[in-house]
Amino acid sequence: MLAGELYRPDDPEIVADQAETARWLARYNAAAGSSLDVLRDILAERIPQLGANVTIRPPFFCDYGSNIRLGDSVFLNFNCVILDVVEVTIGDRTQIGPAVQIYAADHPRDAATRRSGVEFGRPVQIGRDVWIGGGAIILPGVSIGDGAVIGAGSVVTRNVEAGATVTGNPARRIAGAKPA
Repeated sequence: MLAGELYRPDDPEIVADQAETARWLARYNAAAGSSLDVLRDILAERIPQLGANVTIRPPFFCDYGSNIRLGDSVFLNFNCVILDVVEVTIGDRTQIGPAVQIYAADHPRDAATRRSGVEFGRPVQIGRDVWIGGGAIILPGVSIGDGAVIGAGSVVTRNVEAGATVTGNPARRIAGAKPA
């Protein structure tokens, strides 16, 4: 799974890991209103690279947590979802609006293979100083360059170059927008 190869999501080891993550998320989300130190301590139990001054406002949802890498001063607003079957990296000072969804989980395009129940993942990389507006969706395998802006409600299906501003579904670069 971590190598981006086909895997069975009903594998007992994967199911057990997801159950453990569900218990962790229940504790984290129940801690809403607690101090940032308490929230950070809970995050650090599952997220292996947790930069300084990271804020994730509960409720928060993910598949594992263990495949998420967060730089310094990253901010995720309420109701963010990260499907981290493979690595999802978010760079320093990136701000993510409410209800943003980041998908590293993917499915085969061939119906027969999909019917067999296997899945795979493609890493998502989000650079430094990125701003992602509320309700945006980032699809598997996408890289977003440093300083990019993703408009609210956008569906990002392709890589976004550094400094670009994209909006829409599918997200497209705004003509004449100056790089940040």
